[in-house]
Amino acid sequence: QVHLVESGGGLVQAGGSLRLSCVASGSIFSINFMRWYRQAPGKEREWVASVSSGGTTDSAESVKGRFTISRDNAANTVYLHMNSLKPEDTAVYYCYVNAVATRFDGARNYWGQGTQVTVSA
Repeated sequence: QVHLVESGGGLVQAGGSLRLSCVASGSIFSINFMRWYRQAPGKEREWVASVSSGGTTDSAESVKGRFTISRDNAANTVYLHMNSLKPEDTAVYYCYVNAVATRFDGARNYWGQGTQVTVSA
């Protein structure tokens, strides 16, 4: 089984920056895509950014130009660099990874438990 742990969240003023990290551990044979989602209180979870196994990235229009997703394959880690943060970015941010646990398994999707990001006005 693959275990995901997010970190790097916290309280920051509008216009500030944060870097989120998500480390995959446990049984890992290979990792395909890695994504970030977020969910604000009372709202549905929404996709934020993705990075493929080949390094191709994409992000939601609401964060484009401000957030950057990247990955370190050797460390089984995906990052989300967040700049020019706005109060509307306040949410719990979740890591979402498609991975193969062992050579005998097919790929599965895994969720992290989330890290809180709060942006004050």
